[in-house]
Amino acid sequence: MRGLLTVPAPAQAAAGAGAFDPDRGWRLHAQVAVRPEPFGALLYHFGTRKLSFLKNRTILAVVRSLADHPDVRSACRAAGVDDSEHAPYLHALSVLAGSHMLVPQEADQ
Repeated sequence: MRGLLTVPAPAQAAAGAGAFDPDRGWRLHAQVAVRPEPFGALLYHFGTRKLSFLKNRTILAVVRSLADHPDVRSACRAAGVDDSEHAPYLHALSVLAGSHMLVPQEADQ
């Protein structure tokens, strides 16, 4: 399976910090704009000026619904992702959290 997300290398390194926990709630940062595209979506963070690409509409559905679910795994299930297929989605979301596109639900923006 091809990757679900394309981001610059520095954001990938930041994602390895270990702060992403799929068992907690996450949401888009208030300064992130989502632009749906035929391939998935573009995410732009107005604060950091970073751009990320979501490579399919399923990951877009997950990202858009994160705030409506108590944890990431629930958002994945709601978007139709089987438990056995969560790994690439969790990785993509971890990278987004590392680049500050996603924040914990209780975090102040």
